[in-house]
Amino acid sequence: MGAVLQSLGRGTHIGRHSIVTAVLISFAVVVAVVTLMVLTAIGRVADYSNKLDDERSWETTVGALKTFQGQLEATLHDHSARNDAARSVYGKDEQGWIAGNYGDISSNGALFDIAVIVDDNNKPIVAYHDGEPMTDGIKDVLGTAVWALVDQARTTRVTGVPEAGGYIMTGNGIAAAGAATIRERSGRIPVPEGQRRYLILVRYLDAARIKMLSNTYVISGLKLVPPDTVARYAVSIVDPLGKSLGRLVWNSRQPGDLSYQQVRPLVLGALGLVGLFFVVLLILGSLAGRRLRAEEVQARQGSLRDRLSGLLNREGLRLDVDRLVERARGDGSNVLLLYLDLDGFKEINDSYGHGTGDQLIRAVAAGLSVLVPPQAALARLGGDEFAIAFPTRELNDAPALRLAEQVLDFLSEPLEIGRRVVVVGASIGIASSPEGRIDREELVRRADLAMYKAKEAGRARMTCYETAMDAYREERNALELDLRHAIETEELTVAYQPLVDASSCHMIGVEALVRWNRPGHGPIPPDDFIPVAETSGLIEALGLLVLRKACAAAQRWPDLRIAVNVSPGQFRNPAFADYVRNVLNSAAIEADRVTLEITEGYIIQNPERTRQSIERLKALGVKVALDDFGSGFSSIGYLRQFGFDRIKIDRSMTMNILEDSSAREMLQATVALARSLDIPVTAEGIETEEQGRALQGFGCDELQGYFYGRPMPEAEISKRLAVQMATVLDEERVAAA
Repeated sequence: MGAVLQSLGRGTHIGRHSIVTAVLISFAVVVAVVTLMVLTAIGRVADYSNKLDDERSWETTVGALKTFQGQLEATLHDHSARNDAARSVYGKDEQGWIAGNYGDISSNGALFDIAVIVDDNNKPIVAYHDGEPMTDGIKDVLGTAVWALVDQARTTRVTGVPEAGGYIMTGNGIAAAGAATIRERSGRIPVPEGQRRYLILVRYLDAARIKMLSNTYVISGLKLVPPDTVARYAVSIVDPLGKSLGRLVWNSRQPGDLSYQQVRPLVLGALGLVGLFFVVLLILGSLAGRRLRAEEVQARQGSLRDRLSGLLNREGLRLDVDRLVERARGDGSNVLLLYLDLDGFKEINDSYGHGTGDQLIRAVAAGLSVLVPPQAALARLGGDEFAIAFPTRELNDAPALRLAEQVLDFLSEPLEIGRRVVVVGASIGIASSPEGRIDREELVRRADLAMYKAKEAGRARMTCYETAMDAYREERNALELDLRHAIETEELTVAYQPLVDASSCHMIGVEALVRWNRPGHGPIPPDDFIPVAETSGLIEALGLLVLRKACAAAQRWPDLRIAVNVSPGQFRNPAFADYVRNVLNSAAIEADRVTLEITEGYIIQNPERTRQSIERLKALGVKVALDDFGSGFSSIGYLRQFGFDRIKIDRSMTMNILEDSSAREMLQATVALARSLDIPVTAEGIETEEQGRALQGFGCDELQGYFYGRPMPEAEISKRLAVQMATVLDEERVAAA
């Protein structure tokens, strides 16, 4: 019995040992296989990392070459498309200007090293090298490939830009070169073919500049080698004729191999630490837990950041402002909040695209990050809105006003976005929470309210919150609701102010002016409700309502023209011309009887869109007039560029012509200018007969003002027109007798 038990004990012992051995062997095999797999995976990752790093270096080197060439091309464009350049190069005795603007600039090599002007036969006119006239032959210095660039610039058609750029081989080595036709900024070339001049700029790609590119773009050991040099990764430099000039190579950093060499001993050493598996497992588990916690913190922080600008988002601002307010309650400090809305951002976004808008947002965010004080919370709240919250010991708005002034100064400067230069402003609202008495939600509401008040006051300014703003906001909201209802139910009316012929003083047209008798409040001035329509998006519906009513009235006045003001909000809509077409078709009146008036302020902000809108409207046959000419932005360029059918001289130029000699001279010059461009002139704001006679004598075609009639209902215009027609018939009968 004892022997049996002993045998069973040995069997059990052997079975457990075998199991343990099998487990250990299996564990060892698994560890070995896993180790080999890990080593293989690490090797592949290392190879892939090396490949990615070399490809990144290749792409960076290509970008560096393009940037180097692009800088020269930008300089070439600035120096060739200039009015004074065209005037001086194609003029006579302007060598001093050419030497000062092309020769001297080449002396420091910051922009270019060689500047050459050639004629249509590739004959050099002037040539400078490092600020001194060139003594060597152009072909000896620049080679032959440069003429391919000149030919490309010469053969560019009207629709293109007569410029070309590339790399060439010069007597001093490889260089970026560009050729461009010298012309005016508008693109016009003031001389015919055969007499044109071409500007050639050259900038050497020497060792110093290659080193600069290497440092700037973090490319280790970047250098220039002959074109036949064999390299695994290299960027070839090719001239315009397709000839390889050289290759840029660099030192591969092999980050994968370095990482592999560091990791491999650790993995191999892990084979000797199988017995410490559980300890390692605990360590790895702890490390993994830390990593997960770090990732959670990073993810949580990322959820509080705006992806485009890198600033806090709305949720991040909420947490930071709550923290600042809570701290202010404890230490008696003050929390100041600035709410910013960029002025003109939508126009920039619409004109240049969302890519430019995104770059602008990042540029503004970077500038604000420099300006904000320590411990400040800087956030982008979406779109073009930003907020800055910071603590201060001063229990007033003075620190916020100082910061707001710095922000306005920063945004008043032109910002270079790519090759474009844009200018934006900001409307800033300021609110405070002294000793933390105002919570975050109310603080944000007050700052937002003050910001809208600043925007309504004219933009590019700052406004501090006042309690009266709440009542104003409630009144404005009520006004907006009533205005929306008035537009929907067509409660708004249209008054018509006569336009008279300057010679006969007969009424030849009317200007449609919207009027609103608000129920329970009486007549509301247009200056009060039109800005509300602009900011609330009701302006398009309001404008179309006025246009429909005016065209319907014009059906009953076949001998009168009708003028209607167009707001910038309507002009921004690409479908505005289609709306006008539908109104004209519904009213069944001739398009040339309708004149749409646009003010100069919108033209300045959106010249390209203005041109497109005017072209679409004139294609319908509608007349387009420039309103308020002389009110502060007058430009001859607008009159020539946009082809207006009429200009209306602002009353600010007409009201003092009888007393002020300078006003008379200015008005006479304005009318003479319009006459030279064959543009009819309407003068408004005439209140006396003497003013009317004076303006007639100055050459105005049409007159408008209280002297000739205040804005009146449609029925009054019909009566006045009937009296005028009867008077004309009587005069004709008397003349016939």
